[in-house]
Amino acid sequence: MELIVLDTAEAIASRAADAIEALLASKPNAILGTATGSSPLPLYDELTRRYEAGRISFAQVEGFMLDEYVGLPEGHPERYATFMERNLRSRVDMRPGSLHGPDALSEDLQAACDAYEAAMAAAGYCDLQILGIGADGHIGFNEPGGPLDSTTHIDELTEQTRRDNARFFDGDIDAVPTRCITQGLGTIMKARKLVLIATGENKAEAVAHLVEGEIDPRWPATVMQNHPDALVLVDPAAASLLRQRH
Repeated sequence: MELIVLDTAEAIASRAADAIEALLASKPNAILGTATGSSPLPLYDELTRRYEAGRISFAQVEGFMLDEYVGLPEGHPERYATFMERNLRSRVDMRPGSLHGPDALSEDLQAACDAYEAAMAAAGYCDLQILGIGADGHIGFNEPGGPLDSTTHIDELTEQTRRDNARFFDGDIDAVPTRCITQGLGTIMKARKLVLIATGENKAEAVAHLVEGEIDPRWPATVMQNHPDALVLVDPAAASLLRQRH
C-alpha cells in the first residue's frame, strides 16, 4: 500500500486523475470502478477538465458503480446512478449505458446482486477502482463486521453511515435509505488497482486503522493491506492520527 499525503483536495484529485490518465493511455477500453459521496467529486471535476483539454477519452470505457441505495425511485437526485450520471458520465464522452450499477429497483434483490457480480466477472472486474472511506472504515457499503471475502450483496446501513449521509438528504436521517446493494470486499479486491481518497479530520481514525492497524472486519477497509497495488491519497487532516507520516 502506498500512502501519499497532499495538502489540498485539488492536489489529491490531480494525483488520482494521473493514475486514471495513465491507465487510459495504456488501455483505452479500461474497466473503471466508480465511487460516490463527496470525496471523489474533485476527481470527477479534474477528469472532466482533462477530457475537455483533449488529454483523455472515456469513449471505450466501461464503468461499474460500487453500490446503490435500495428504496429510492429511478431519477431520485441522491440515487447513485443519478449521481454518477450528473457528476461524470454526462460530462465526458462515456457512452450512454456504459456505466453500470446494481439493479436496486428489482423485486428480487438477491438475483440483482448475483447478476451484477456476474456482469463484473464477465468484464474481468475493474482495472482501477476509485474508493472513499467512511468514518467507521467502510468501503463501498461494506459495514463493519462483515466477511472480508464477500461478493456483491444486500447490506443494512448502520446509524453512523446514515447520519453521515444525511447531509445529502437535507440533514434528515429518516430520508436516508436503510438498505443498499454493494460490491463486496472480495469483489473490490479483484480490481487490479485501488485508489482511495480521504479528506477531513472525521476520516482520521479510519485512515489510521487502514494504514497502521491490523486487518480487522470491524474496520473493513483494512482488507486493502492485502492488495498488491493500492494507492491511498489523504490530506493532512485525514492523516492526523497516523503515528508515522509515511
